[in-house]
Formats: sequence, C-alpha cells, structure tokens
Amino acid sequence: MTRLAGKIAVVTGAGRSSGLGAAIAHRLAQDGAHVVISDIGRAVDELTPSAMIGAEEGMAEVVAAIIADGGSASAYPCDVRQWKEVQALAAFAADTHGGLDIWVNNAGIGYIMKPLLEVSPEEWSAVIDVNLTGSFHGLKAAAAKMVARGKGGRIINIASQAAKSGFPFAQAYCSSKHGLVGLVRSAAIELGAHDITVNNVCPNHVTTGLGAWQNDYFAAKTGRSLDQYLADMVAKIPMGRAGLPEDTANAVAFLASEEARYITGESLNVSGGEEPH
Repeated sequence: MTRLAGKIAVVTGAGRSSGLGAAIAHRLAQDGAHVVISDIGRAVDELTPSAMIGAEEGMAEVVAAIIADGGSASAYPCDVRQWKEVQALAAFAADTHGGLDIWVNNAGIGYIMKPLLEVSPEEWSAVIDVNLTGSFHGLKAAAAKMVARGKGGRIINIASQAAKSGFPFAQAYCSSKHGLVGLVRSAAIELGAHDITVNNVCPNHVTTGLGAWQNDYFAAKTGRSLDQYLADMVAKIPMGRAGLPEDTANAVAFLASEEARYITGESLNVSGGEEPH
C-alpha cells in the first residue's frame, strides 16, 4: 500500500515493540510513510519507571523491525512534558526529512491507577502532563510546522474509551482523555483553514504490555480472577472480542489518509460497539 507515500509521520510513545504506538508506526510505514519513532527514551523520575516507558533501545528495535519489513523509519527521543523537546522533535522531522505531514500523539501514562482517596497530587499531575499537556505540545508544534509549510496535515490523538465514559481508579486518566475531546474540537476550528485535520481515536481496552498490567490490576481490585475479569470484559463488547493493536492502527491510517480529508474535530470510537457515545 502506498497511500501515504512520501509523507513524514511522527508517532510519540512508540518505543515499545508490543505497544500501541509501535503498531501504529508499523501501519503508517506499510502505507508508505517515513515514520519518526519517538518515546521518552529513559526513566527521568519515579513516575516514569523504566518498566513502563519506551527506552532508546526499544525505539531502535521498533525502527529496525519497520526497516526489516521494507518500511522507512528513524528515531528521536522526546519527553512530551517538555515543550522545548517537543519542538525539537518536530524540527527533526521537518528539517531532516523535508516536511511534516502526520503527527500522532500516542504517548500516555496508563499505569497510575489508584482509588480516589489514595491518588497524590504528584500522580495526578504526571498523568495530566503526559496525556493532555503532552498532546497539546505535540499538536501545537506539529501545527506550527504544517502551517508554515502550507501543505496541510493530519494530527491524531490516541484518546480512549475513557474519553467518553468514566472508570474507577482512573480519575486522572479519564480527565486527561476527556480533555482531548475538547482540545480537538477547538483546534479543528482554527486549523481547518490551513487544511489541517485534528481528530481523536478512542479505542476500548487493548491488551498490549501496558494493557496486560491493567488487566491484572483491575482483576485484583474487583476481586476477580484474571480469566473471569477478561471474560466479563469481552461480554460487554457486541463484537465479542477485545480490541487489537491493529484495530487502532487501521483507524489512524484512515484518518491520516486523503480519504479522511473532510473529517476533523471528531473522536472516533474503535470499540467493537462497546462505546456508543
């Protein structure tokens, strides 16, 4: 497939081979885009533990896998909480590869889950800073490059079913993802005149490496075995299965394509019918 041939794409939070970001990057590369793989690269504080982040070694593995499959990719580390680092990532894509056409805000914290009365202000801020402020940083930096170039572009946030519905033990996560709905609605109005679309993709639960951790956590918190928890989760989904990484990646590839040039300001559910809002 070559519908994205010649396009330059950035995918944040893509430094784990089993992660959603890696699946998105692989799909964009399959469609012909050169993909810049980005992730934080290293643990920088206690709220970004090495077991939960994409290290530079992981970024290199994702790049190598894309190239082995016949695609084109490079890597650039970035802490999306830091505005100057996000600007540098956008500059790398635009200056090194000759442009910036697609930006996917996938970086997120989904591993700080606690009962409301146990969440610290620092934990709340960490989730909001990555999931919402980090997406704002990416949107702003990408839009600046796209507007200056004058050839339009596609900006896509990976939100969540949690952008539409609430879940226990996930106050900061749900708030950050709900915030993305307002962010794209506002940005789409301003950027439409520049032929830049801004959308969210809202998957239900996907069992990546992080997703497996979430399964264990919520099963324990709700007093169920892992098998029972997974069975109960699938029972709520009309299509009878949990989401797969490629389900989300396919939606991103569509929104990044010319076929979606008249779709903007939307938050697209990819949930097998579980999330109707």
